[in-house]
Amino acid sequence: MAIMMSLRRTSSAALVACAALLLPLAPAAQAAADRAGSRPTEAAVNGLLDGIRQDPARLDAFLRAMPKGGDLHNHLSGAVTTELLIKLAAQDSLCIDSVTFTSATGPCQGTARPAADALAEGEFRTQVIRAWSMQDFTPGAESGHDHFFATFGKFGEASWRHPGTMLAEVTDTMAAQHQSYLETMLTPASGGVAALAAKVGFDPDFAALRQKLLAGGQMQALVDSARADLDAAMAEYQDTEHCGTAQARPGCSVTVRIQSQASRASTPARVFAQLLIGLELASQDERFVAVNLVQPEDYQASLDNYQLQMQMLQYLRPLYPKAHVSLHAGELVPGLVKPEDLTFHIRQAVLTGQAERIGHGVDVTHEDDSADLLRTLAERKVLVEVPLTSNAQILQVEGAQHPFPLYRKYGVPTALATDDPGVERIDITHEYVRAARTYDLGYTDLKDLARNSLEYGFVAGRSLWRDRNGFKPVPECQGRPIGSENPAPKCAALLAASPKAALEWKQEGAFRAFEASVLHLK
Repeated sequence: MAIMMSLRRTSSAALVACAALLLPLAPAAQAAADRAGSRPTEAAVNGLLDGIRQDPARLDAFLRAMPKGGDLHNHLSGAVTTELLIKLAAQDSLCIDSVTFTSATGPCQGTARPAADALAEGEFRTQVIRAWSMQDFTPGAESGHDHFFATFGKFGEASWRHPGTMLAEVTDTMAAQHQSYLETMLTPASGGVAALAAKVGFDPDFAALRQKLLAGGQMQALVDSARADLDAAMAEYQDTEHCGTAQARPGCSVTVRIQSQASRASTPARVFAQLLIGLELASQDERFVAVNLVQPEDYQASLDNYQLQMQMLQYLRPLYPKAHVSLHAGELVPGLVKPEDLTFHIRQAVLTGQAERIGHGVDVTHEDDSADLLRTLAERKVLVEVPLTSNAQILQVEGAQHPFPLYRKYGVPTALATDDPGVERIDITHEYVRAARTYDLGYTDLKDLARNSLEYGFVAGRSLWRDRNGFKPVPECQGRPIGSENPAPKCAALLAASPKAALEWKQEGAFRAFEASVLHLK
């Protein structure tokens, strides 16, 4: 069962706590509030934010309580806390090697210790947390890039048996920070798809390859298996969260959709098969919305097959009009790859791979005719998913060296994202704080980032907004306050028919409540 619960109102307790930390208002904010009269305004809240920008506790409280839309770039296995992974490993009687810190099934022999040994505070637990995340990491013999990606192989055995439990933690964390929408990445029917790809082999004639994979209902059987797997995961989720009961946990309020991962460093046959099942799933099940390519872009196999993979998408995408494409592209820097590998990945992802969104996009200034590329992204309204901490930890790109301000300068839509918050030891509020302080963003800027994260999400339905050049409501929803509890009849009909518009409408109501609270205006 899909998670499609309504977004709850911003909790009054959280807003009161936030307001207590924020008050008294900075003089500029108070003056703006006075000018606004009895109606809270963005100008007044902008002034308030300016007054607390250099106060870490108050800035964190402000942004933690602020509605922050959705997370469009999220890997489930990397999103859960390391502490939960240890708990799950112990629950499943796994072992953790005391030298390599790799998880594995038992029996625990030699240097392998029971994962349960890492439950108690102590040196072994600390070592596991450091090995499975970026906790306390300092670059040295191992780079941030290598340590980050190595974590997935170390905790991998602990991270696939309980997706529902993992999703419960992720959505609870999101709800606590006033987010309402999640697109998380999974690899559907991974083993079965790998076996089918190996059996069929690769054929450079994509039409022929697709027919071989579909023949005899082989791919459809894997689609059915993947849907059943998600049914089981959602049942575990619902049970963990007590959704639909009086004891429902906050995560039940988050709308969840799935992106299907394809492992770009795999064989061409396997990548094509993974893209195919993802597109088939997005055409048959509304819970699956898109395909994406994962694994490091700098792996040699990823580099060797990059253009081939974009051509696969160019062929497949028109056959599946209901499906979407969001691609990791440009997660590269000089020194990590040859200079020529920096010159085309983002452009090909958009023009050949037909990506509607780009994840990372860090190397954009190294692309051929980068100014033209930036204009193309802006004209096509290709959103860039920006995980600031991930880029700093993996690529050592941050501050003025990060292209985030450049994307904004050219009018390319952007949204903040977490990527792998469990591995990174962060949450979405951390990313908003980082953006606000590093790039001197005002409340209106942050509000637009949050709006973008819903507007460019792949949840179905018409948008609340007329177009993507500004947040002006569609005609049906004009004339009454956006986000109010009593929309006009035609607007109410739109909200009932469109999950996207309903999410956006509720977020506007949450903004109104948040602004009124932090300004203490009635």
